[in-house]
Amino acid sequence: MRILFLGDIVGRPARRALRGRLRELRKEEALDFVIANGENAAGGKGLDVDSAEELFDAGIDVITSGNHIWQHKQIVPYFEREPRLLRPANFAADCPGSGWVARPARDGTQVAVLNLIGRVFMGSFDCPFRRADSALKAIAREGRVIVVDMHGEATSEKVAMGWYLDGRVSAVVGSHTHVQTADERVLPGGTAYLTDAGMCGPIDSVIGMRKDEVLRRFRNQMPVRFEVAPGPVILQGAILEIDPASGRASGIRRLQEMQPPC
Repeated sequence: MRILFLGDIVGRPARRALRGRLRELRKEEALDFVIANGENAAGGKGLDVDSAEELFDAGIDVITSGNHIWQHKQIVPYFEREPRLLRPANFAADCPGSGWVARPARDGTQVAVLNLIGRVFMGSFDCPFRRADSALKAIAREGRVIVVDMHGEATSEKVAMGWYLDGRVSAVVGSHTHVQTADERVLPGGTAYLTDAGMCGPIDSVIGMRKDEVLRRFRNQMPVRFEVAPGPVILQGAILEIDPASGRASGIRRLQEMQPPC
């Protein structure tokens, strides 16, 4: 089976690009399931209900998130009624929502998605390694195909998670930095790995935000309200080849596709 993991979705331009392209891309690549990190889909920071609904309607099966997910307070009750939206599993246990979900793919195979967040340069969260251990005990009952979004800043922490889960999950793909890495591989135990999927967002930008505003902040250190940049959108992610019977990956290929301004 083929699963697409899309990097962090940044603002309205990326949502519109996906709405216009994703369904056709699913046909062209014979995709059975689509996962995307949506924590920056509303205004470049956070996720609101309308943006989440737009992404599901565009053809995304599961939306993962990260440290910006609580930016819009209306998303909090939405977690209670929408199991396809995840927050990191190693957030505090009494946070709304869930850190993993299992959903049927196009061919009927159950695909489990586990959302984790790193701690290096990120914040004070529960240990993602120990939380992965406990979550996988329950997830294993749902099937063999398991994809992990490791949302983190430090490359070393993401690489470590890849090795830690090798042979136990189908894929570990990183998110958060908005910069696609070129280290895709299938690890010896059969786990596909990529340090960061990149972003779906304006290419002529600083990780999706207007260049002039970001440069002003770097130059004078004064507070600046960042806005999502205009212009052409790049869609980045990874296409995973997974055996549904064993859950082992046989391949991983980076996706990088330009879209005109929306």
